[in-house]
Amino acid sequence: MIKIIFSDMDGTLLTSEHNLPEGFDEMIAELKKRGVIFAPASGRQYFSLIKTFPQYKDEFIFLADNGTLVMRSDKEMFSQPMKNEIALEILHAADEIENILRVYCGKNNAYIKDFQDVPEYRAELFRYYTHTGTIKTWEEIDDIPIKMAFFDGNHNADERIYQKLKKFNGVVQVILSSDEWVDVMMPGVNKGSAVRKVQQILDIKPEECAAFGDYLNDYEMLQSVGYSFAMSNAHPDLKKVARFETLSNDENGVFVGIKKLMDEGLI
Repeated sequence: MIKIIFSDMDGTLLTSEHNLPEGFDEMIAELKKRGVIFAPASGRQYFSLIKTFPQYKDEFIFLADNGTLVMRSDKEMFSQPMKNEIALEILHAADEIENILRVYCGKNNAYIKDFQDVPEYRAELFRYYTHTGTIKTWEEIDDIPIKMAFFDGNHNADERIYQKLKKFNGVVQVILSSDEWVDVMMPGVNKGSAVRKVQQILDIKPEECAAFGDYLNDYEMLQSVGYSFAMSNAHPDLKKVARFETLSNDENGVFVGIKKLMDEGLI
C-alpha cells in the first residue's frame, strides 16, 4: 500500500495559472483518511510552499529547493547544503551572462544583487522565493547556501544559461528545471536523493511511494518510487523513466493518477 505521495508543483500539481487544482482540500482529506502523507517536492523556496499550503504546514512534508531543504511541522528534517566557496564561484561565472536573474538560495533567505531588483524579475522571483533580500556583493551574504538558481525570461534557459554553466558539472550539478530556470546544487543532490532520505527516516519502501513530475529536475524523484507518473505535458526524457503517464496539469492529472491508484486498491 502507498504511504506517501510526492508531487512537483509548477507544471504538475498547479495549473498554468499557478493555482491549486479544484477539489484539492477534498482529495487531501481523503488521503489523510487513508493514512497517506502528501509531500510537495519543488524547486520553490520553503516559505513559498507554506504560503501555498498554510493550513497544511504541520501535515505535509515539504521538499523545498529541489530537495536541498526538507521540512516537517516547520522543523528541518534534513538539508543538503552547498559549499559556500563553490556557490560563489558559480555566481561569479553567472554574473558574466547578460539579462538573467541570479538567486543565491540560502536556508533562511534568497538573495539577489540590488541592480537586479527590477519589475520584469520581481513577479517571477516572488512566485518562487517569498523571503528575499538584496545585497551588493555575493560575499556579504551570511547564510548557508543550499542552491543557486538562474532565470531567463526569454524562455531560452538551455542555451543562455545551462550551456554556459554545464562546464561545472562534476564540481556541482547543473539542472535544467524548465525552459526558464536552471538550478545548481552539489553533486548527487536532487529531489530523488531527498525522497530516498525521507524513505529511510520514515522506514518507507520505494514501492510504498508514488511521485508526479513534469520536468528534468523530477527525473531522479520518479526513479526513486514504485509508482511514478509523468504528466502529459512532461519533458520527453521524463516520460521515458516514468512508469505511468497521466493527464496534464491543466486537466487535474495528479488527481487522475491518485484516483487510478485508489481504484487499483493501492491507496
